[in-house]
Amino acid sequence: MTVIVRELRPGVRADAEGFAEVRSLALPFVLDTPDSVLHHLTHSHPDARFRQFVAEEDGDVIGTAQVGLAHDSPEPGQGYLNVYTHPERTRRGAGSLLVRTAEEYLAELGATRLFSWVLDEPVHRAFAERHGYRPSRSAHFLRLDLAHGTLPSRQDPPPGVELRTAADYADDPRPLFELDAEATADEPSDIEAEFTDFEAWVEETWKHPLLDQELTSVVVADGRPVAFSAAHTDTRRRYGSAMTGTARAFRGRGLARLAKNDSLHRARAAGYTEAFTGNDTENGPMLAINTWFGYQICATEVRHVRELG
Repeated sequence: MTVIVRELRPGVRADAEGFAEVRSLALPFVLDTPDSVLHHLTHSHPDARFRQFVAEEDGDVIGTAQVGLAHDSPEPGQGYLNVYTHPERTRRGAGSLLVRTAEEYLAELGATRLFSWVLDEPVHRAFAERHGYRPSRSAHFLRLDLAHGTLPSRQDPPPGVELRTAADYADDPRPLFELDAEATADEPSDIEAEFTDFEAWVEETWKHPLLDQELTSVVVADGRPVAFSAAHTDTRRRYGSAMTGTARAFRGRGLARLAKNDSLHRARAAGYTEAFTGNDTENGPMLAINTWFGYQICATEVRHVRELG
């Protein structure tokens, strides 16, 4: 059987459905839907030059690749490719074809350093190393049983602090953009990120089809948002923490934990049964918070890097 690689066709729903299915099978702890797949493709910042490739065999999507430039990094020439194949359709050459196609595309754009997340399993790490990638930092996926687990009790905000939701900022989300930008800039990563484009953030993040504004909790102090926990949800009653962060001047007061606890309680009351999150292994404060909630590590991935040229 012949495997071919091509770009995902945004006008063909079956492409997005196949892409989402492969991603969900390869990464069951990450929320993906056809709508979120299409959103990434059609709403990513133009400077990211974002592309989605699929490996196809006999009309079936058996592999996927998300490819682009780290346009929000102050360091130019950095690209990324994340490749996954259907767990039951491996050893057909799909992964290697996707890697080669992605590398050629990024090289044409002038990328000189490529990053790729790889599951921390021998077969996946060996695949990355065969293609010239060396391991860098790692991150954990964590799962919480919302249906049967026990959440910490709801907490009352300290004096001068109140809890709101992202829906309260529907008319003007700029304060949340500014908070998200500050928190993201301080996240441990191989690639520094600087959010400066509010309109792009609105299109990519605020209008994301998985973002649940009612379940996204926001901590307000001194009249402005100072901590938040963003919630993604899907039709399978799964909840994902898209981002949790605190403004620099308000860290160390337990406000991120307050926001996430509120969001998790809202999610369970709304009928969601599983909660997922991810943390860099060096992000001790968030790992401690998630352990306090009862999250357990369900998988680990390692970011790999390859220098071009």
